[in-house]
Amino acid sequence: MIKDKLYIGIDLGGTFIKGGVVSNKGQLLYSTQIETQAEKGPDKVTENIIKLINNLIKNFSSNKEDFCGVGIGVPGIVNSEKGIAVCSHNLKFDNFPIAEKIEREVSMPVKIANDANLAALGESLFGFSNGCKNVVMLTLGTGVGGGAIINGTMLEGNKSAGAEFGHSVIVFNGNKCNCGRKGCLESYVSATALIKKTKEEMLKNKSSKMWQVGSVENVNGKTAFNFKDIDKTAKKIVEEYINYLSCGVINIVNVFRPEVVVLGGGISNQGESLFKPLQKIVDKEMFASKHTPKVKIVAAKLGNNAGVLGSVGLFEN
Repeated sequence: MIKDKLYIGIDLGGTFIKGGVVSNKGQLLYSTQIETQAEKGPDKVTENIIKLINNLIKNFSSNKEDFCGVGIGVPGIVNSEKGIAVCSHNLKFDNFPIAEKIEREVSMPVKIANDANLAALGESLFGFSNGCKNVVMLTLGTGVGGGAIINGTMLEGNKSAGAEFGHSVIVFNGNKCNCGRKGCLESYVSATALIKKTKEEMLKNKSSKMWQVGSVENVNGKTAFNFKDIDKTAKKIVEEYINYLSCGVINIVNVFRPEVVVLGGGISNQGESLFKPLQKIVDKEMFASKHTPKVKIVAAKLGNNAGVLGSVGLFEN
């Protein structure tokens, strides 16, 4: 019997670093996480990644020789060929040779990719879109990440800096984005943007039923969705959110025409209240909709494990 190959997948987030032992067949065999401590700088973050890798090895098998390599999803711009974290607003990376530093300490091959690209690869290989050669993924979290698998290959662009769908402009001179531009998709459809909008509308409307959460400090990305059927303000927020999201999705669909668009992040857990109206708008407004194949919009199957599982693709794909 041929033994499965084992890899360590790491998903580097702003708050937590998630890690897992993954087989080449896409099985997550063991997982754990550790605080990122981004405020302490890149060296501390790297130290925590190494600690997490060693914990995974120790708790799963105690034998480093069982593993073929480490794949890491890094937010922001990365140079995957050279293993460099070029730029990350939240983690303060600036041309940081993260792969080399980790490889030196763990003594096994280390490969990196943009975290959203890696999540897209994971969904393409092992999620609902398994078998599709053209898949686009948007992660709706603190920011909006993007990843694209085109003709079966992860699209990274020149020096791996591509697929930043969250920083395509959907409103000229619109809301200020973290990246410095105005009107980016991220500034309208990230969880951060949705929470901010919900708070603003609640403060404008003191009679909103959303005040049942107690205070604006208790607002999260689910609040407007939870109250949309009984509160006009919440309904307005959700409808506006879906309209902005559909604009971004249609732009992407018109360029890449994937078989599937996968939505990840916490907001993707809203089910039919998000996906049904979104699919309807995309079906109607995408270019040549009556003459081209339908593009399915689905929730990420792998959830927060997509990036960890996608690490296999850095070695096996």
